[in-house]
Amino acid sequence: MFRFIHSSDLHIGKRFGNMPEDLRGRLREARHSAISRLAEQARVHGASTILLAGDTFDTETPTPAMLRQALAEMSRSAPLRWILLPGNHDSLLADQLWSAAGSVVPDNVILATRPEILTIAADVALLPAPCTTRRPGRDLTEWMNNAATPQGAIRVGLAHGAIQNFSEDSVASDVIAPDRATKAGLDYLALGDWHGPVTINERSRYSGAPEPDRFKHDTPGQALVVSIAGPGALPEIVAVETASFSWKTAPLHLLSGDDSAAAFEALLPPADLRRQTLLRIAASGRVRVSGRTALEAAVAAVAPDYAYLELQGDGLATDCESGDLDRIGRSGALREAAQALLDESTDERRSTVERDISRQALVRLFSYCEAMGS
Repeated sequence: MFRFIHSSDLHIGKRFGNMPEDLRGRLREARHSAISRLAEQARVHGASTILLAGDTFDTETPTPAMLRQALAEMSRSAPLRWILLPGNHDSLLADQLWSAAGSVVPDNVILATRPEILTIAADVALLPAPCTTRRPGRDLTEWMNNAATPQGAIRVGLAHGAIQNFSEDSVASDVIAPDRATKAGLDYLALGDWHGPVTINERSRYSGAPEPDRFKHDTPGQALVVSIAGPGALPEIVAVETASFSWKTAPLHLLSGDDSAAAFEALLPPADLRRQTLLRIAASGRVRVSGRTALEAAVAAVAPDYAYLELQGDGLATDCESGDLDRIGRSGALREAAQALLDESTDERRSTVERDISRQALVRLFSYCEAMGS
């Protein structure tokens, strides 16, 4: 039985420039600390090797500190062995990166920088397909078809890139054949690039990233524990959670009469999980202007408890009736301004953008008046 951890896409050094400044450092540190969490899962499950299927680093020019500290962390888990494959973010085009890594690589780390067979255990052959550039433009796993390994050896492929025309990048030009495992006689094909777990077939999988870095996949960070009894045997695969942060998108559908604040609060995770949670509330439906301001106030009240909390209200329409305007004022300049904004927000002759701006301005005016009244 050969047992290993399949992971990918650590993206050490990712900047997170779209996040608040005080959160960026915590998210960057989580990428580095994923190394120790992967090592712990390997120890718990009796795995001897960790395969990193590309994009260990976020760029082709990580700082010397990022590189040295990552390799040092891996060295501390010896005799556990790490195998690093160049991905599209840290491709072989980064001569300086892989040259520097080669000069300080610890004994328990292997840099899979050549498309050639590596014997990684007794009767276990690894067939890596390192990314030559960010967009190689061809299937780099094709060489595996004719790669001769000793009779009776388990064949494990290691690759990074798009398959079946989906990719973490918006455009995929280098498509790995979805039946590569069959064509190349692989017992398992460990894939990287897609940050969420995906099963291509019983012998080919994307592990997903061990530490999420976006709301796109909405799945816990994980790695795969893969066990292969022998050549030709189907791999036994178990997913294990590895993340320190949770990225979640919570849908919130409202009707005009709903208590929006209560509906929002019902979605929230337990208090002890909030500091490590990045939460996006995807609001949709319709709500009264008073409900809109109540929702925004409820979000603002608990936001400091979270690593990050965002209300995404593009799909939430705001209704306003005369009773709502009366709460702003029954007469005078404020009431006239509110009526004008309401008229503009429902004027079909105006563009959608103009109507939305007027609606948002009305909500803001309503919230100001509510605050002054309290």
